Amino acid sequence: MGVAIRAAEESDRDLVVRLLDTAFQDDPVSRWIFPEDEYRRTTHHKLMAAFTDIVLADGRVDLTEDGTACALWLPMPAEEHGEDGGDGDDGPAQMRASIDPANERIELVARLTEGVHPVGRAHEYLWMIGVSPDHQGEGLGTALIGSVLDRCDREGLPAYLEASSARSRGLYERLGFTLLDRPLALPDGPQMWPMWREPRP
Repeated sequence: MGVAIRAAEESDRDLVVRLLDTAFQDDPVSRWIFPEDEYRRTTHHKLMAAFTDIVLADGRVDLTEDGTACALWLPMPAEEHGEDGGDGDDGPAQMRASIDPANERIELVARLTEGVHPVGRAHEYLWMIGVSPDHQGEGLGTALIGSVLDRCDREGLPAYLEASSARSRGLYERLGFTLLDRPLALPDGPQMWPMWREPRP
């Protein structure tokens, strides 16, 4: 199946946020961060907006032409997630403060995923991929990821992600990702699977 993909622009921001908000409403990690249904419906989009803004500024958002799926990628230099740089920048705390200061899980999940993020080698980081619920199972996610993995293979770059559900983990395994060490267990919550993919010749 041919899937037309383009790089999202700033004018696509609201579309990307709505798409991620819809796609992740029932995701196990989203349900852990925002456990009450009404709270999730009214607040979850703020977290998706924060992610979108970070990646539009520092990475790349790939979007299907029909607006039904998107992937957020960040290029990660070697040692990007090492010790604190001493500049006082505390992204997880700032994110919590801007979204919902009373929700410590927003900050906690960011700190936990930062803690397992591999260092030492430059790589592409698939932060999120969202497919509209009525278009899941059509191969859109595979197409979005595959286009970047092809480039990674050509350039000799590994790729990394954290799968947030068993279903997504299965997709990533089919694309060549393998579990790094062990799953990340959120306190009183679901597991996440840090996964790594070496470039293929």
